[in-house]
Amino acid sequence: MDLKIQKRLAAELLKVGESRVWINPENAEEISKSITKEDIRELIAQGQIKAKKVKGVSRGRAKELQAQRKKGRKKGHGKRKGTANARLNDKEKWMNKVRALRRKLNYFKKQGEIDSKKHRELYLKIKGNFFRSASHLESYIEKLKRGK
Repeated sequence: MDLKIQKRLAAELLKVGESRVWINPENAEEISKSITKEDIRELIAQGQIKAKKVKGVSRGRAKELQAQRKKGRKKGHGKRKGTANARLNDKEKWMNKVRALRRKLNYFKKQGEIDSKKHRELYLKIKGNFFRSASHLESYIEKLKRGK
């Protein structure tokens, strides 16, 4: 039984490729008799002819890898292609550090550990790259409190 014409017509009507047209094998004889687009439309309405879903590429393995990398795995020397600067450039490093320091500074101000004047002074020191890290800022504030 040749259903080439029916497949072509169905593909046109369903707006898919011929490979995605599914024809019910149980009613193949009845379908082979239908030769007009109107006949094919009726068969589509009855559910004798359908469009198959598009096959995609599974993201399962990619998601698994991503989860591992999020944990810090698979990031060793052998997996790196770009320079350290390409992976996290100087500006991004700076932004991360400054934002962390400013968060910490605001936290200390809200806690009442430093006043507005000290806050402004330390804010400008952060901007001038005086502190290496948030822990450095903490230790500096501790020294200030002990000095008083």
